Amino acid sequence: MPKMKTRRAAAKRFSVTGTGKYKRNKAFKSHILESKSPKRKRNLRKAAIITSHDHNRVSRMLPYA
Repeated sequence: MPKMKTRRAAAKRFSVTGTGKYKRNKAFKSHILESKSPKRKRNLRKAAIITSHDHNRVSRMLPYA
């Protein structure tokens, strides 16, 4: 049986926490920042945990994570 390949795009976007959950960065922080409030931009800096619905999809993309 050959090795399974990791999806490199997913590997660059998700990381695994100590408890086995997947961490992601939030979107909408790249441009048009003048119209967004400082509070909103500050909260976009924080990482988020992916939803339970996406957990199976991400774990299939990252078989060795």
